[in-house]
Amino acid sequence: MNIWAKIAALSIATLFSGAIAAPNPNFHIYLAYGQSNMAGAGGIENGDQVPHDRFLMISGVDCSSRKGNTDIKLSKGKWAKAVPPMFHCYEGLSVADYFGRNMADSLPGITIGIIPVAVGGTSIKLFDKDQWQSYYSTAADWLQSWARDYDPNGNDYAAIIALGKKAMEVGVIKGVIFHQGESDGADQNWQKTVHKTYADMLNEWGLAEEDVPFVAGEMLQTSNACCASKNNGVRGLKDYFKKFGVASSQGLGGIDVYHFDHNGYVTLGKRYAEQMLKLIDRTVDPNAPPVDVEDPNNSTVPDEPPEEYGPYVNVIQIPGTVEAENYNKGGSNKAYLDNDKTNQGAQYRGDQVDIYMAGMGMAIGYTQAGEWLKYSVSVSEAGDYDISANVSGTNGTGSFVLYIDDTRIGDEIVTPVGPDYDTYSEVSGGKVNLTAGAHELKLEITNNWINIDWVKFTKSTTNKIASNLSSNLNQQFNGKYTVYDLCGTQIGFIQLDKANLHIAKQKILGLTQETGVFLLKSSQQNILVNVQK
Repeated sequence: MNIWAKIAALSIATLFSGAIAAPNPNFHIYLAYGQSNMAGAGGIENGDQVPHDRFLMISGVDCSSRKGNTDIKLSKGKWAKAVPPMFHCYEGLSVADYFGRNMADSLPGITIGIIPVAVGGTSIKLFDKDQWQSYYSTAADWLQSWARDYDPNGNDYAAIIALGKKAMEVGVIKGVIFHQGESDGADQNWQKTVHKTYADMLNEWGLAEEDVPFVAGEMLQTSNACCASKNNGVRGLKDYFKKFGVASSQGLGGIDVYHFDHNGYVTLGKRYAEQMLKLIDRTVDPNAPPVDVEDPNNSTVPDEPPEEYGPYVNVIQIPGTVEAENYNKGGSNKAYLDNDKTNQGAQYRGDQVDIYMAGMGMAIGYTQAGEWLKYSVSVSEAGDYDISANVSGTNGTGSFVLYIDDTRIGDEIVTPVGPDYDTYSEVSGGKVNLTAGAHELKLEITNNWINIDWVKFTKSTTNKIASNLSSNLNQQFNGKYTVYDLCGTQIGFIQLDKANLHIAKQKILGLTQETGVFLLKSSQQNILVNVQK
């Protein structure tokens, strides 16, 4: 299986319990939402209801019969060949119809799917999870009836989320097409709400805006059109989206002041497709099976056996450096937890963890509080270790902590304020006393936005010298020594003449009345002594 199928498999395993296979990367799915020009007000002519071999829809409504001559029935949450009317049983041709056909014609090897949810005459508020209820409760009876086609309570936002999750079991949501605004002002408040509806949906699906382009369509521009003045607002949506396109309505005909005529819907659908094709990854996976148009669930990519939990390459040795990107194998919730299901950076490894190129190496980035990584380590020698980390950040607050076998160790490591995320600094993480042998190291993000290159464990030099010295009972001391603590504070003086280590320790203890490591400094030598009672 290629890397994108692996990413999809991990994402689906996280989002949907019981999923037995990964979505097909060659099944591209698009949400289509808005009001009447999206729902479909165009006449249905010969040929419009002839199914395309690679164009499907997941229905949001139940239709035992439909307008026109089609005998294709629709059931909520079920896939069907896509022909008009797609949004309600007795509407007409939509921009989504010829958008889908043109996308399929332009992408051999790709099957196109549509999630169709639109309500004629509605405000954008119907699709806002925070405004739909108050808007719906005061809407006209006919609008409430159309909204209830998708959800018995009129919550069409919830209907979109549920259909999207169902669609993601078998395919990949690649983009969003949108036509709405005749009922709203198309001002800055409208623009912000449009973006909010989209961002909220992507968040519930675990998708990133960088991966899901948004294409909006202009209003009718005929001489008697109601709403051509709002097209500046439609075009202004570009300031709110990371990947955005506009389908122009220039030169298209209408049947009234609001709606396009048949040829207008055909041409506008093609223009939507032209914009979307500029924004998506058009790669075809040659290893994926063809999409079964009768039952897309038969088209999914079989899962590979899950990775066995354990070190990514080899067990990491301590003392030594833990490269952040070499966290254990084993997958989500075992070897790591990443809040964002999209692979930001998309370098080095093909799971959900966000890894990117940092200088000549790799680093963990796009970090969020609560995320964690685990590493299998082996400590070669018991004792005290200094912890340090190579990190970057711009806010001065991004941070992480470390655990050994679920016990917190060291200090919280906080990134200094830096000019950018490519400028790294080595910072201290305090000290830890480790026992020899195999352990599990866990790195947990405590504050957003710290990039991590590596974590290093170094044997503490002072204790090592003192320990070695303590075992050398034949060490001789001669002359006058100045005694300092490890903060550099002068404690006093002692005189030693042919004294061994034991006598030196007793003299220091008599002077300081304290235990610990002390520096003895004379004109001939500097020696660290570990004094214990």
